[in-house]
Amino acid sequence: MTLIPGITIRSATEADAAGVRLLTETSFGTRSDEAWLERSARLFDPLDSVVAVEGNRVVGHVRSREMILTVPGERTVPACGIAGVGVAPTHRRRGILRAMYTEQHRRTEAQGLPLTIFTASEGGIYGRFGYGPAVRQNAVTIDRRFAEFLPTTPDPGGVELVMLADVTDRVCEIYDRWRRLTPGAQVRPEASWGNLFADPERFRGGGSDLFTLLHPDGYALYRYYREDREMVVDVVEMRTVTTDAHAALWRTLCGLDLVARVKAELSDNDPLPYLLGNPRLVRTTGRYDGLWLRLMDVPAALTARGYRTDLDVVLAVTDPFRAAGGTFALTVRNGHAECAPTERDADIELGIDVLGSMYLGAYPARAFAAANRLQAKDSGKLRALEEAFGTDRDAVLGWFF
Repeated sequence: MTLIPGITIRSATEADAAGVRLLTETSFGTRSDEAWLERSARLFDPLDSVVAVEGNRVVGHVRSREMILTVPGERTVPACGIAGVGVAPTHRRRGILRAMYTEQHRRTEAQGLPLTIFTASEGGIYGRFGYGPAVRQNAVTIDRRFAEFLPTTPDPGGVELVMLADVTDRVCEIYDRWRRLTPGAQVRPEASWGNLFADPERFRGGGSDLFTLLHPDGYALYRYYREDREMVVDVVEMRTVTTDAHAALWRTLCGLDLVARVKAELSDNDPLPYLLGNPRLVRTTGRYDGLWLRLMDVPAALTARGYRTDLDVVLAVTDPFRAAGGTFALTVRNGHAECAPTERDADIELGIDVLGSMYLGAYPARAFAAANRLQAKDSGKLRALEEAFGTDRDAVLGWFF
């Protein structure tokens, strides 16, 4: 397919492997050893990639795979997961990204997948393609030396100090229970587990290899490193199915001797600050998006998730990139939705990117209304929309891709 003079958009072939490797290493500033390339090929089939080529030179790349995403209501939806997006710095501002995305989205539509998701390196690019940030993450640091738990904080125990290699099956089982409850989490393929358990040097940032805390209903993977001559623990991944597991693991992390600070990522409503006598000790150092989402088929996507309250609303959805927009009647009863095109007047007008941000429940409708990115005929419809799209459990990205 030729959308730009001199540039061909097509599926990758085995002959493109070296060019794709050079482009992705340049785009993300990392070198890849053969073991990493082999694991990555099992996670994303190289021949499923879309490439932009000029002659025999690869100047653009997008890879994808089908994923199973948990959505509100403890339901799952098939989605296209996109990764490895890059354009050569020698070929910027020529429309190559748009051309690759046009082809990638055409393929996703042909597969009938209702959602596309990805983790974005930059935040200013993807709104024009109909994506919105759908998961929020907060980087925090806790001064462990002063962390005291309230008398009301549960102390259930049950945490074991273990070697990760000895408990990989238990970690996988706990993750799978957790992801079934958590919007934004995906089924984790064996290749992704392989990347995590291999713990390659490129992910350590100068820290130790992974240490593991295990509870029957949760786990924490963390590493040690030194910062300003102090010992710091970085929690790489914590997954808890129950509040007891959450409290028990945090009690253990805050009991690590010789450690000055613990760093972690928390969702907006994580209970950690409320377990401590001084909640200020959980200090937010960064706030960013963990997942971006686009609705490929509005009725299919909206009927796939559950809702917290009943709803009757007509949505006018604008799609700047594809043809998924339109006016849709959305009716929810007892958590189950029906959605279909309609000629009725709209109660709510919004972009498909805004709908994507609201989809997992992390971003409230009223914030977009205040920013004039969502227009409502009356405040009652706006409140009803926000309440229905709300969730009882924060959206969290399951595994980074």
